Amino acid sequence: MRFKPLFVGLLIGVASVAQAREPSRLPVLEPTAPQAEAALLSAQFLERYAYRPVPLDDALSIKIMNKYIKSLDPDRMLFTQADIESFAKQSKKLDDAIVDKNLKIPFSMFDIYNQRVTERMTYARSLLKDGFDFTVQEDYPLSREDAPWAKTEEQANELWRKRVKSDWLRLKLADQDDAKIRDTLDKRYKNILDRVDTYKGDDVFQSFMAAFTTAVDPHTDYFSAKASAEFDISMKLSLVGIGAVLQERDGYTTIRELVAGGPAQLSGKLAVGDRIIGVGQGEEGSIKEVVGTRLDEVVQMIRGEVGSVVRLDILPADAGNASGHRVISLVRDKVSLEKQAAKKSVVPVKLGDRTLKIGVIALPTFYEDFDARRNGDKDYRSASRDVEKLLGELKQEQVDGIVVDLRDNGGGSLTEAIDLTGLFTGKGPVVQQRNAAGKVEVESDNIAAPVWDGPLGVLINRGSASASEIFAAAIQDYGRGVIVGDPSFGKGTVQTVVDLDKVAGKQEPELGQLKLTIAQFFRIDGGTTQLRGVTPDIATPGVLDPKTLGESSYDNALPWTTIKPAKYSKLGDMAGLVPQLESRHEARVKDDKDYQRFVADVAELKAEREKKTISLNEAERRKEMAAVAAKLKARQDEGGDVLPKDDGLQANERSLSANLALENARKNAKDVLQTEAAAIVADVADLAPGKQRAAR
Repeated sequence: MRFKPLFVGLLIGVASVAQAREPSRLPVLEPTAPQAEAALLSAQFLERYAYRPVPLDDALSIKIMNKYIKSLDPDRMLFTQADIESFAKQSKKLDDAIVDKNLKIPFSMFDIYNQRVTERMTYARSLLKDGFDFTVQEDYPLSREDAPWAKTEEQANELWRKRVKSDWLRLKLADQDDAKIRDTLDKRYKNILDRVDTYKGDDVFQSFMAAFTTAVDPHTDYFSAKASAEFDISMKLSLVGIGAVLQERDGYTTIRELVAGGPAQLSGKLAVGDRIIGVGQGEEGSIKEVVGTRLDEVVQMIRGEVGSVVRLDILPADAGNASGHRVISLVRDKVSLEKQAAKKSVVPVKLGDRTLKIGVIALPTFYEDFDARRNGDKDYRSASRDVEKLLGELKQEQVDGIVVDLRDNGGGSLTEAIDLTGLFTGKGPVVQQRNAAGKVEVESDNIAAPVWDGPLGVLINRGSASASEIFAAAIQDYGRGVIVGDPSFGKGTVQTVVDLDKVAGKQEPELGQLKLTIAQFFRIDGGTTQLRGVTPDIATPGVLDPKTLGESSYDNALPWTTIKPAKYSKLGDMAGLVPQLESRHEARVKDDKDYQRFVADVAELKAEREKKTISLNEAERRKEMAAVAAKLKARQDEGGDVLPKDDGLQANERSLSANLALENARKNAKDVLQTEAAAIVADVADLAPGKQRAAR
């Protein structure tokens, strides 16, 4: 799975009103020598050391071109047919361009992209003057992924007329008046327009390299020096800074959240909604204004060395735009990113006249502080260490079973997946790896005895990938626990990260890192998680769309295959329990109103995905809304969760308080899948009581 940088904001815009710009005023971005060198080095590594080497030739060049175009214009709303024909003439030249260290082609394409964004947003804003007739019977396509590009300006205008009309109608159905709608949409399109001015050459190069690397393999990737630093932060769950989650709002860097225990929260000087309008280094350094500055650049200015001082010019949340600001000083410190750390809870499950306690450990990622571990720090942070501590606490609470919740856990450290497995299986093989030469190695855990050998369940979904699948597959192969959920992602490949600066002998970071596939994972039973993922023992409805998420959605994914099983001994006969567990599960959920509402929601979501168009007729849409409202009213009367209705706004267009309220409503909604997984593990405890007692 791809790793997303932390603290990435929404649309980058500025507060002042911008006039429609001429194409000649658009920024012209140029490739640099280090970028060209990084592209060539990456190509050389991919040809020589990738698990499935792909030659840099005309065939790959065409794939790179197609992926690059799709990354820039996925819905085919910006480029014209003439643009595409022009790009096609150069589609077999990208391989030569990389070898020749000449990246003008992708940069010139990005210039055209910026020009089309400017033209389309300028036209979209012009449409807001007159409004629309919503009595007309017409539709707007929900996806244009495979649609033809506009051949004429008239066709392009028609596409965007419907797009703007759809945006307007959505806000109108949320009861906004025309004046408010005009203001909201004008700001929305202006933010997109202004973003053109914020793009840098690094952004273009990152986009092009993403197209290049994924054309080779779905999980091969390139990280710029900045992206590499963000990846390291995500793995170690810590950074040095002030402990604030930042967001761009109307050109201002805004405090979205204060991290508990961080310098900002402990100081009492900052509050959610405060805006940072300037940043200064040290006690005496001049303060640089940052209004309209890219969020990632402001974040870098605020981060620094432990113990150093950063000064912030703050405009309080309740102050006007021109007055009331103040300057504060904060001492940077190490900040733990606890939201991505393992967490525990206890779910009571009524079983006849007894109530069993099932511990749930939610693990969002397989994190590990590589540097601290390499440097011999005895207290280094890792997923398996945190889970081991939580297991000890749950044993003290005398739980009757454990659920490890790996939903949407996209993976992380292979070592942590192996160590985590050992907490439940003890010493033995966990996963096999086969490299490009065909050599197979068995990776094992060496823990003498499991920390928890009682009833166990693993909850997965389509977003559970890589390390999550290694853990779930091992638990399943050992017969150690029951797997609950929907089939996992299907990523069964191994990647390593190559520091291109070290390869080139650079003293300063400028070339970035290449993440390339070097091996394939295999289960200890000889199968693989590649392509097919892990199939649950007890299936539950899946929310995520397998057509767009998962290994099978990639056109160049490795096939499923098998190798010789590793030598291991089963720890239990979970397969023998599954029919009874399945029977109890079906009987229970049949009468569970919350679960049945969830099933209905999933079915409705799938039906929505199948829709190709949406009506732009107000009467039809209101009729649809009335039907949905009636269903929600009935649900509310039954005591079910009801989320706030669609307000037609994007996240950065709502107030922070409204956004946080919506997030809290989603977070606090009943988690029927976790509840049912706990009930299934309670059934395991009931059907295998001897093992339950042994875990105490």
